[in-house]
Amino acid sequence: MRADPVIEKRLQSLESHLTHENPVLLSAVKSFRELDRVAYRMGLLKRTQSYATLIPWWPLISVLGTFSSGKSTFINYYLDYPLQLTGNQAVDDKFTVVCHGREGEVHTLPGLALDADPRFPFYQIGEEIDKVAEGEGRRIDAYLQLKTCPSEVLRGKILIDSPGFDADEQRTSILRITEHIVDLSDLVLVFFDARHPEPGAMHDTLEYLVADTIRRPDSSKFLYILNQIDTAAREDNPEEVFGAWQRALSQKGLTAGRFYTIYNPEAANPIDDESLQRRFESKRDRDLEEIRSRMEQVTIERAYRIVGALESKARDIEERVVPLLSEAIGRWRRLTLGLDAVLLLVVLTAFLVITIQAGYWEGLRFTAPWFQSLMENANLGIAVAVVLVALLAYLHHIMRNIAGRRVLKWLTAQAESSLDRASLAGAFRKSTRFWHRPFSQTPIGWGRRARKRIARVVADTDRFVQSLNDRFADPTGKPKGTAEDSKSGSVATVRSDSEIQ
Repeated sequence: MRADPVIEKRLQSLESHLTHENPVLLSAVKSFRELDRVAYRMGLLKRTQSYATLIPWWPLISVLGTFSSGKSTFINYYLDYPLQLTGNQAVDDKFTVVCHGREGEVHTLPGLALDADPRFPFYQIGEEIDKVAEGEGRRIDAYLQLKTCPSEVLRGKILIDSPGFDADEQRTSILRITEHIVDLSDLVLVFFDARHPEPGAMHDTLEYLVADTIRRPDSSKFLYILNQIDTAAREDNPEEVFGAWQRALSQKGLTAGRFYTIYNPEAANPIDDESLQRRFESKRDRDLEEIRSRMEQVTIERAYRIVGALESKARDIEERVVPLLSEAIGRWRRLTLGLDAVLLLVVLTAFLVITIQAGYWEGLRFTAPWFQSLMENANLGIAVAVVLVALLAYLHHIMRNIAGRRVLKWLTAQAESSLDRASLAGAFRKSTRFWHRPFSQTPIGWGRRARKRIARVVADTDRFVQSLNDRFADPTGKPKGTAEDSKSGSVATVRSDSEIQ
């Protein structure tokens, strides 16, 4: 079973982009296709979906924080380009997606440029906004904008500058977009203002983000940055400010992630004491260098993350989804048979009560006049039998549906996300259609061929990781050009995402 033409076109476009830039990820797209075929047959995916399109293929760095916490100033410093407006007041009330531009000037494009382009991680985000705030999806330009920038550090990356989180308007829609961004990001920079470091200034949205971080499996991608720490120079108490900030965050449940204190050297308050200035500058430079290093590292981490997502999804189908579906089908079958038995018992009981009261029984002999007519007229008897069978089949169908709804409620409660919930529901419905084998607990589409495809995908991911390791590591320590090095085959061919032009 093949994907919908629209999805096929998107995959071909992705393959074309990766052909010369990262052969390992190009091969990964083909493995995603293998996984999609299994999912299509099982009903886990619609033909208008692909596992490959559910993850972004470009390194994504998001910058979150309160108003006036220095996000835009930091972005300009990192880009070495005056892209974002800066100031003490809120200057941007929408998410700004920044990518490299081919022309040597800045272009600002509306949110539609992101919502309608599958190459960006906001493709059809308007539909998601509509789910949480009906009608707001049509106002996508009020939430998103795209900016191109000629800065070389943006090559092969996407940077997202968020609006401040102090505004109360449109909070639900902003929170939905923020969750989407955080889930897809390789690195999340969360900025706080050293002049107001306490979480009490964050309001609900950022507080929600901080409190939820500890429960995330990818909490290491969060960097918490206390910006404009130079404002503490006059009292010479940066350690006290930093300690109070960390304690306040820990009270919100945050105990994971890296913490930094920085300030922009171009927008810093003057520090008259030279020794104090050197102390502040030394700490600032170390933290800025580490932050920048992490931002550059995402180009490497993204390749591993995509391969990891591929392996995780393949194993998840075999080790969690299939057993879960099998259990659900078993529950549905047992509940259906139980309901059928109860229904049959009720029908037989009602029949006996009615016919006994009508006097149609002489001992164990049924003597109803209409029954004698049916026995004497074969055609009429066959017609009545067909009607009875059809009625029983209809009643059985109702019982199947009742059982299906009950089991589906249980099954979707086991889901890990809204996407997983829809996936499990689709596969369960496909496996419990009227013509499904009534005594089999094996989900439709799952068999020897599907197992082989899954095994092949898992084996491919191991090979992909080895190829990436050959690009970035050399455990043998042998110089390039040796016989063993040439056997690896992929050292000279695999290129990192940082080489994307």
